[in-house]
Amino acid sequence: MKHILIVDDQLGIRMLLKEVFSQVEYEVSLAANGFEALEIANAQAIDGVLLDMKIPGMDGTQILKKLKEKWPELPVMMMTAYGELNLIQEAMDLGASLYFTKPFDIFEVRDAVTKLLK
Repeated sequence: MKHILIVDDQLGIRMLLKEVFSQVEYEVSLAANGFEALEIANAQAIDGVLLDMKIPGMDGTQILKKLKEKWPELPVMMMTAYGELNLIQEAMDLGASLYFTKPFDIFEVRDAVTKLLK
C-alpha cells in the first residue's frame, strides 16, 4: 500500500483528499503545516507528498527544499490556488514532480498521483 502525505492548511482540502486517496487504498497522513509535515516524513516511510504552496509559517517551497534535501527521489506534487507562474516555476526547479491549480478536479489529481507513484 502506498503512503501519501497531504500538506495543506485548509482542513476541508486535507479531509477531501484523504477520503479520495483512502478509497483507492492509499495510506494517508495529514499535516496542517510544514513542521508537522517534516515530523511525519521523518517518522514514517512516505511514497509521495501533495503539498500546498501557500502555508503560514513555512511556505511550500521551503518545505519542498527540506524534503528534497533529505529525500531527493521523493515525488512531491504542488498545489496552489494562485496561478503565479514564478512560484510554480520555482517549485519545479526545486524538484517538484507535478503541480495542480486550485480549484482542481479531484479525480484528475487522484489519477495523476496514482500514475506518478506506480
